[in-house]
Amino acid sequence: MRPRAVLASGLALLILLGGCGDGSTADRSAAGPSPVASAPLPTEPAPSVSPQPTRSTPPRRLVRPLPAKLPAGLRRTTGVRTVALTFDDGPDPAWTPKILDRLRAARVTATFCVVGTQARRHPDLVRRIVREGHQLCNHSWQHDLDLARRPVAEIRRDLVRTNAAIRAAVPDAKVPFYRQPGGRWTREVVTVAKQLGMRSLHWDVDPQDWGKPTAATIIKRVRAAARPGSVVLLHDGGGNRAATLAACSHLITDLKRRYGIAPLR
Repeated sequence: MRPRAVLASGLALLILLGGCGDGSTADRSAAGPSPVASAPLPTEPAPSVSPQPTRSTPPRRLVRPLPAKLPAGLRRTTGVRTVALTFDDGPDPAWTPKILDRLRAARVTATFCVVGTQARRHPDLVRRIVREGHQLCNHSWQHDLDLARRPVAEIRRDLVRTNAAIRAAVPDAKVPFYRQPGGRWTREVVTVAKQLGMRSLHWDVDPQDWGKPTAATIIKRVRAAARPGSVVLLHDGGGNRAATLAACSHLITDLKRRYGIAPLR
């Protein structure tokens, strides 16, 4: 057979084979991978995007460092023999009512340092605190640990807003104290609190119940540190306060026996 005839026959055979398949996966597998079928579908190139900042707005400016020691003007003791119980970071719907129940059963009063956002969410608990004879303390709007380092106008807005939330629940509520979150005081925040009619309330007994030690550890730490006139820091909000609640009855009994418990004056 002539070479030209052989070439024509080969072309005819190729055309016949190419038209036999039905396009199924099986046919394509049997015939081997097709360059066209195996190529990825065309896609638009990904746009070039610059990394985005983690915050939509720049962080608020901090204007001063924390002092090396606590500033003057802080209330750290009761000034008398009796001790004071203080509860921070509430009101909390899970724990504040139970703490209030313990206090009522023992017939003692305490000071509740309330966070503005929590007071706004749970005005009924603010009303109960006042109704049962306890004191109120402003504990900032949202527990900003750096609040005392911010511009003075910002500090003032925060404290005023928190008092407004408290008084939205109890219009004639007295708020005689302010407590800085974390005890991170500056002279400026003490001054602002004083201008708003509040004394800056610190403490001298901190069992660090915010770290969730056991009830036995909380009791041991308070017993070891308490003195006549102590201001005891505890928490009724900001997390699971089961250990604080469990420690309360024993603490109250012990402190009443040793020193007495009374509200701050």
